[in-house]
Amino acid sequence: MTTKHDLWINGEHTQPDSGKYFDVLNPLDDSLYCQAAESNDADINKAVEAAHRCFQTYSKTLAKDIEAMLCKAADLMERDRAEFTDILIDEIGSPINKANFEIAYAITHLRAAAGVARRVTGQTMPSDTPGRLSMSVRKPLGVVAAITPFNVPLIKAAKLVASPLATGNTVVLLSSEEAPTLSFRFAQLLHEAGFPAGSVNVVSGFGVDVGDTLNSHPLVKTVMFTGSSRVGKHIGEICGKQMKHAVLELGGKSPLVILADADLGLAVKTAIFGMFLYQGQACMASSRIIVEEGIYDQFIAAYKQAASQLSMGDLREMSTILGPIISQRQRDRVRRHIDNAVEKGATIETGGNWQGNKCEPTILTGITEEMDVCYEETFGPVTSVYSVKDYETALEMANDTPYGLSSAIITNDLNKALDFAENIDSGMVHINAPTLYDEPHVPFGGTGDSGFGREGIEVDVDALTEWKWITIQLPDASAGH
Repeated sequence: MTTKHDLWINGEHTQPDSGKYFDVLNPLDDSLYCQAAESNDADINKAVEAAHRCFQTYSKTLAKDIEAMLCKAADLMERDRAEFTDILIDEIGSPINKANFEIAYAITHLRAAAGVARRVTGQTMPSDTPGRLSMSVRKPLGVVAAITPFNVPLIKAAKLVASPLATGNTVVLLSSEEAPTLSFRFAQLLHEAGFPAGSVNVVSGFGVDVGDTLNSHPLVKTVMFTGSSRVGKHIGEICGKQMKHAVLELGGKSPLVILADADLGLAVKTAIFGMFLYQGQACMASSRIIVEEGIYDQFIAAYKQAASQLSMGDLREMSTILGPIISQRQRDRVRRHIDNAVEKGATIETGGNWQGNKCEPTILTGITEEMDVCYEETFGPVTSVYSVKDYETALEMANDTPYGLSSAIITNDLNKALDFAENIDSGMVHINAPTLYDEPHVPFGGTGDSGFGREGIEVDVDALTEWKWITIQLPDASAGH
């Protein structure tokens, strides 16, 4: 019997206003995985109003109580690890290694966010007026709209829900239409952990239909979105017109630079992990690999061999690295990028073929600017490798992109590594490590078309609270003498 998900509003399973449900397919074979409620504007309004009502009381919750609930949520996820693993494998096609990584990250983030509740602090300041006490406090914003992607739905649910809750806000989560089960299950876990009805509400459906209604709702005070640059820019326009906050984590075309002095084994290992984890469906994937010519031939030979040996087997086998591409629309995009490159003269060094809905790890060379894959994000297991004459040319090529999310360099030259870190136009830089990396407390995000603002528990307090300045004029101490 097919699972059918209602909306989660005010702590209750709620049937959609329209009575409509849409199919969610298992990307491995496009079989029916579940059905999820298709929200309309009335559902969005109901969820936002529930969050707003809850905010009136939840915003006054003691830090110690929020802390305890987030810690309990982490413990519950430890308890239910197997269930979350199954959802990640069957709903979005995660190989078990990636599913395990995502669950471990989410648990860590919940525990890290618990500490945020005690860091919503203000300050006292000297005043220019005698006898005046001057201080500032932070106040939660209100209802936060959180919009999550399909590729790391648990990581992003933890990021975009836990920190708003930790800072006294309430949440309406619009799940990816390809990963609603995960979002509903996460919300119910938070409910079990003690978060009150209305503090977390989940709506499913299609962003093209209800996204604007959610983001422009007058009771929504900030939007936290992870997804494409095109949609992110549209959300930014809505928020800008309404003078509301936004944190936008968007796409990437992340460069991995490999210099001639690099350790070849490290370079290959880094390029494999950074590109092919979760079949390249990651905004931080190393989709541009720029190699200094002195090591280029050796690298290509070793990289091709390593990539061709990656397992595309059973998703529940620890050895499997690549799974299926999420949807037919995305498979068509991956095929278009490969075909377009080949038609215009690129060489497929390895891969390019399909096994059902799985695309083989694909390495392209001979990429030129008129090819779609040169500047567009593929979001699949397809990378381009370039040969350059020296470090300066590599840096110039690495910066030749409208994106600026993550970057990495493999070298034993400390001066060049630090020069790269200083001059690469990206929000994140990794030296002798993959482009693909994250931790709960870091300022995660990018520049240019890769987004606006940063995520992470160290910076979330700024993004999710508003300063309020308060002064108190004390009695004149000299008046009594």
